[in-house]
Amino acid sequence: MIPYDETENHRMSLASHYQDGSCAISFELFPPRTEKGMEALCENVRRLTQFMPAYFTCTYGAGGSSQGTTLEVLRKVREITGLPVASHLTCVGATAEDLEDYLAQATQTGVEYIVALRGDPPKGESAFKMTDGGFRYANELVEMIRSKFSNLGIAVAGYPEVHQEAVDAQTDLDNLKRKVDAGGDIIITQLFYDNADFYRFRDKCVAAGINVPIVPGILPVTNFAQADRIASMCKARIPNELREAMTESEDDKFQFEVGVQHARMQTADLLENDVPGIHYYVLNKSDAAEALLDGMQLGSA
Repeated sequence: MIPYDETENHRMSLASHYQDGSCAISFELFPPRTEKGMEALCENVRRLTQFMPAYFTCTYGAGGSSQGTTLEVLRKVREITGLPVASHLTCVGATAEDLEDYLAQATQTGVEYIVALRGDPPKGESAFKMTDGGFRYANELVEMIRSKFSNLGIAVAGYPEVHQEAVDAQTDLDNLKRKVDAGGDIIITQLFYDNADFYRFRDKCVAAGINVPIVPGILPVTNFAQADRIASMCKARIPNELREAMTESEDDKFQFEVGVQHARMQTADLLENDVPGIHYYVLNKSDAAEALLDGMQLGSA
């Protein structure tokens, strides 16, 4: 595999993945809790690499509880694939100094991109609370990264169905523009199951003067109960047709096939409507992604 080269001349900017007219794809992972889980994740990363992703991202636990494991995941992904990697970073439970320390560790590990987020309230809390000496909003985090770690690419989050804490859609859009204006290179969206929601969101972004690549985020539904729980947490709407189709049977194989076909249809439609890339939330597995991407013409050249 390609060895990591720290020289800036060999880095590929985050936005440049979306500028050649092809549809760049990326995959999101999360830090496993066990050694067995890490072994399974590495095997799935190897399988996902066949689709020529532009990069992989990795989240971390609430309040930074698994940041060390996140960096270990990204180090392993870098070794396995030779591809760029991105770490999520949130403002939850961290001072500005804490965040700078993590960014220094991340760059030493070989991380090239950051997914900069305010972060959700910790479990059991209903509202975000700013840490003393920390940041209240994601645009403040973006500003810090851009000013002190200028070599890092920055992705920010967009919400096709409006962030669950936003007062209204316009306020949510204003917040997104602040993140982009602060230095966000691309927007990766929250998951959605109706492409019409994404297209409306994209049109509003363009009208607001947001001119960075807007990358839709897709989570294949492979188990309806799990998907329903995840969707309810982020206020994503599951269309009635998909809900009815998946609940026709409780058979795991049936639900997997219905969900994958829906994600495949979403992907095909997005390609026809000129998205610059697609970000897949794969939940550390490769089977659904392999099934829905099989035979599709996308990925890095």
